[in-house]
Amino acid sequence: MKKVLVVVDMQKDFVDGALGSGEAVAVVPAVAEKIASFDGEIFVTFDTHFDDYLETAEGKKLPVPHCIKGTDGWQLNDAVAKALEGRKYTPVEKNTFGSVDLPALIREAVGGEAFSVELIGLCTDICVVSNALIVKANFPQSPISVDSACCAGVTPAKHEAALETMRSCQIDVL
Repeated sequence: MKKVLVVVDMQKDFVDGALGSGEAVAVVPAVAEKIASFDGEIFVTFDTHFDDYLETAEGKKLPVPHCIKGTDGWQLNDAVAKALEGRKYTPVEKNTFGSVDLPALIREAVGGEAFSVELIGLCTDICVVSNALIVKANFPQSPISVDSACCAGVTPAKHEAALETMRSCQIDVL
């Protein structure tokens, strides 16, 4: 069975930048280790916004400019980038919480073979849960999991709530 790892938005702005948190900083070593030891297909999502972010629907509800393409905050956290050095991976830019392109990219990468998908990253209660539900909806017969030790939410309570939502949707929480 092929294995797929989806690393969600481990960008500087979500770790210790504009929307960073102590919990996000704390999961970086586990994320880097997971990437370094993973044997399979790796996809890395990039939350991607532009200079007009504050005029977008998201920007009106969350008026904190972040992950503006080309800025330092859009780049991957240094430890995550180092773990990916020399590894083959597919970058996936997305301008909203979940990537509608991700399922097609996974489908192409696995080439009709049976596969499992594991998700890690930030933020559990926004982009991780959104991508996990999109992947589960597209591949209902494939094992889908989230490693809770490699995720952090906006708050610890929201992290736990998102994990419970994923469990309810038959996504395994490790």
